[in-house]
Amino acid sequence: MATANPAEGLGPRAVARKITGWYIAAAVLFIVLGIFSIVEPAVAGLAVTLLVGWLLVFGSAAHFAAAFKGGATGQVVFQVLVGLLYVVVGIYFITHPLMGVGTLTLVLAAVILAEGVLEVVAYFKMKGAGASGWLLFNGLVTVLLGGMIWFHWPSSTVWAIGILVGVNLLMTGTSRLMFGLAARKLIGESKA
Repeated sequence: MATANPAEGLGPRAVARKITGWYIAAAVLFIVLGIFSIVEPAVAGLAVTLLVGWLLVFGSAAHFAAAFKGGATGQVVFQVLVGLLYVVVGIYFITHPLMGVGTLTLVLAAVILAEGVLEVVAYFKMKGAGASGWLLFNGLVTVLLGGMIWFHWPSSTVWAIGILVGVNLLMTGTSRLMFGLAARKLIGESKA
């Protein structure tokens, strides 16, 4: 008895069209979520905090599983300690999302500031290289953004994470949409 193959009758072009269709749909979803995050940054910040909390809880399970795999005593102790830290911070973010978003905002500001400072330092190391001025420009803008978030904390808690995640989702969605449409166009042109 022959089993039915769901891909039977679908040529490579049809499969490619179906894949690019899903890719375009995901891109549009990213764009919509990005716009929502920019319009409602506080809600997006809370959602990101809850997501990070759950990811930390699930990550703690992975560390505990790694600890039970065995290995040297130091490795097992390290995995258990990291797992405990992850579960405590994750539960904190889940049960106290408003405090968690404030904490994440400070961490985000520190990371952005550090990145900006490192880019400015990299500029001075690569000063003679072509287009190194763009590295300095990017570093200064990054320091400015990180400083703005840091010095306006806690009021920056309301907008920082939501706006940055929204812009990232919007840009990611837009680039994926353009790529999906270009792929769809190539598929259409390959018929000829």
